[in-house]
Amino acid sequence: MKLAKSLYFQILCAVVLGVLVGHFWAQQAVALKPLGDAFIKLIKMMIAPVVFCTIVTGIAGMTDKSTLGRLMGKTLLLFLVLTVISLFIGLGAVYLFQPGVGMNIDPATLSTASIAQYTASAAKLSVVDFFMHIIPDTFMGAFNKGEVLPVLFIAVLCGFALSAMGERGRPVLEVLESASQMVFRIFGYLMRFAPVGAFGALAFTVGQYGITSLGSLAKLIATLYIACAFFVFVVLGALCRSRGFSLWKLLRYFREEFLVVLGTSSTEPVLPRMLQKLEGLGCKKGVVGLVLPTGYSFNLDGTAIYLSLAAVFIAQACNIDLTIGQTLTMLAIMLLSSKGAAGVTGSGFVALASTLTVIHDIPLAGLALLIGIDRFMSEARALTSLASNAVATVVIALGEGACDRDKLMRALASGKAEPVALPEAAEWTAPDVRPHA
Repeated sequence: MKLAKSLYFQILCAVVLGVLVGHFWAQQAVALKPLGDAFIKLIKMMIAPVVFCTIVTGIAGMTDKSTLGRLMGKTLLLFLVLTVISLFIGLGAVYLFQPGVGMNIDPATLSTASIAQYTASAAKLSVVDFFMHIIPDTFMGAFNKGEVLPVLFIAVLCGFALSAMGERGRPVLEVLESASQMVFRIFGYLMRFAPVGAFGALAFTVGQYGITSLGSLAKLIATLYIACAFFVFVVLGALCRSRGFSLWKLLRYFREEFLVVLGTSSTEPVLPRMLQKLEGLGCKKGVVGLVLPTGYSFNLDGTAIYLSLAAVFIAQACNIDLTIGQTLTMLAIMLLSSKGAAGVTGSGFVALASTLTVIHDIPLAGLALLIGIDRFMSEARALTSLASNAVATVVIALGEGACDRDKLMRALASGKAEPVALPEAAEWTAPDVRPHA
């Protein structure tokens, strides 16, 4: 049966089955946690080589190096604008629905034992530490932890170096092209285990925390999902319409990736596949390789919505009235803390802890109100950030004239990626990502 062989259908069944097993057989479901953890580890081990090969070959193939500076400038500016909009959407939603009003919580009565690990991580975060973390201790050290930013840094340097070498660098580029095909083939094998990973992760989440645990804080969770939906369908939808393509068709195109993120509450497992499928939309490798990995650290819009919403929720629950000055200061700090926590386990929660540690207007102990439901909220954060980065990559590629619009429309209409033609090593030619005249 063709439907049964579809990865989308298999993951969807695994997600439903995971919820059912977690709800009805909670004790057994908790023991399934290694299935989700193992799948994420398998995929994460491929992230560094995929990102490195994609970025190096993409940059080395750029015939006009001024393109790179303009591309990064546009990318970071778009990410900044989207993050600011996200923060204000979270703020507007929490004041509109007021999920914390009436809880009348005394911060002194809250236990902080459960949040100790997050506050400890938050204490280590600073803007300087974040940028210093981008530089690895050694060249190979960039690949040891599988973190995106150090690999991105090394890949950009290597791309420029190979480009400057001209013909002498061609043998290395041929090897990297072949290596790229190899790692994507390996990744294809690993993705067959996506349904197993999604099943194990969701079964554990529901079994560990229980659907009933959502009751008392259901309004907060609903507020976050509404805010994220507004950002995706209104803000990102308008961005897509401005470039002449459909948001809905783009979301449908990445449906399998969204289901994996829904099951694992993490965007990292789908990074290699996102790179591949964005090329399948007609976006040039050089643009995709720079914009998407950068977005994984600098465009966490789901986290930004969560930060402003959750912080004001704690204030509402503890009957604390924030002034306009306090609120604007909080948003400015969140603009930085949402980036500084990238790559840290439980990044959204750690970013919130680091923000509250700095501003002091909202009690840090209030984090204890969120710890039990953070896993359910992390799914909204991850899905929103993934959608934002996918849209941003296509929008920037179109703006740079580095996307085949006809191929994009055909792929979106069919819902399937067109094959990405990878040149043979002996016939390698540099792709041109210069804007069309």
